Amino acid sequence: MKRIVTAVILIAVVLALVFFGRLWMITLFAAIVAELAAYEYLILATTAGSPGSPLTRIPLWWMAASTALLFLATLPNWPLEAQFPLLSALTIILFAWNGFSAHRNTLDRVLPDTAKGIFGLIYVAYPLTLIPLLWKQEDGIALIVFLMACVWAGDIAALYIGKRYGKRKLAPNLSPNKTWEGSLASVIGSVLAAGLVMLIGDQLAAHGSTILHITEPVWQSILLAIVLNLAAQIGDLLESAIKRGANVKDSGTMLPGHGGILDRIDALLLAAPVLWFALLLKDAFGLGRF
Repeated sequence: MKRIVTAVILIAVVLALVFFGRLWMITLFAAIVAELAAYEYLILATTAGSPGSPLTRIPLWWMAASTALLFLATLPNWPLEAQFPLLSALTIILFAWNGFSAHRNTLDRVLPDTAKGIFGLIYVAYPLTLIPLLWKQEDGIALIVFLMACVWAGDIAALYIGKRYGKRKLAPNLSPNKTWEGSLASVIGSVLAAGLVMLIGDQLAAHGSTILHITEPVWQSILLAIVLNLAAQIGDLLESAIKRGANVKDSGTMLPGHGGILDRIDALLLAAPVLWFALLLKDAFGLGRF
């Protein structure tokens, strides 16, 4: 019951922000989620590794400040290309901090600790900065709804169909409960959700509202739904790999019935960049708007 209540509340908050929020609200909400998820990542990165190995030293202040700066770089008065020089500068800052604060017997941790820190930014913070960037596109609301529908529907289908009918293990070393049957159900769920979004968009357009209208051909939307679903499933499995390395079941306990923030957004962390890249490809090859 806790799982259902938490999910309903989260979905309601996200949809309310998407349809009725402002850019600063979307950015602030995504930034808060990113900060919490980055904190969970720090704990996982610190505890991962073989027993007795030195603890990872990624300063909390660096992760929190770096995540906030990445979101500031998405604001309208910042050029979009500023994110990459910013990532470079943040990497050098962490590298210098780890290098000059290391003792003689911990110098071997400077490189892996710096790598873990910058990976946390690229893995957790950067994908979430794409949410406000997607939202402020000309068809931003439809993009976000399409993305969320594909991710959520795929996750729900995999959970319930896989639990009931799943027999063949998908990736037992990463996530022993996931099955091929659940994976296939996830793809079908995302395609059905994409079809529902397109149908609702067409119905709204017939009544004068283009808020969810999708102009691209149906086959492109179906293909995009499949690609987003596969990215989401891979994202889920990769987060499981991190948790396995840290010997924990959940990334945290912030969400009753769901575990941690990372557990809820792991699929989105890969699906959002894939959607962004797909839009770049559409522009590059003149395939039209979403």
